[in-house]
Amino acid sequence: MSAVQKKLNEGHLATVLLAPIISEKATRVGEKNNQVLFKVLRSATKPEIKAAVELMFKVEVESVQTVNQKGKTKRFGGRVGRRDHVKKAYVSLKPGQELNFSGEAA
Repeated sequence: MSAVQKKLNEGHLATVLLAPIISEKATRVGEKNNQVLFKVLRSATKPEIKAAVELMFKVEVESVQTVNQKGKTKRFGGRVGRRDHVKKAYVSLKPGQELNFSGEAA
């Protein structure tokens, strides 16, 4: 792999993770299974998600499980609309690894 391909790859990996999911369920899962939840691009693959987390947070990832969640149909005034579809990633960290969102790597 050339240096140009690697740079493009790292640039793409920086866009794979959209946001961490911070909720009661995510906190419970994190404490019980040493997992972290992320909202990711719908086109992202498990190896891309693993590489992105390892690159951005400098932790070792054990495995990645993904869930495609359909957007809910909602009413907005008199019109029917739909929320966006979302892909979630459950990222399992290796034992002894911890991910801290307050002081994350630059």
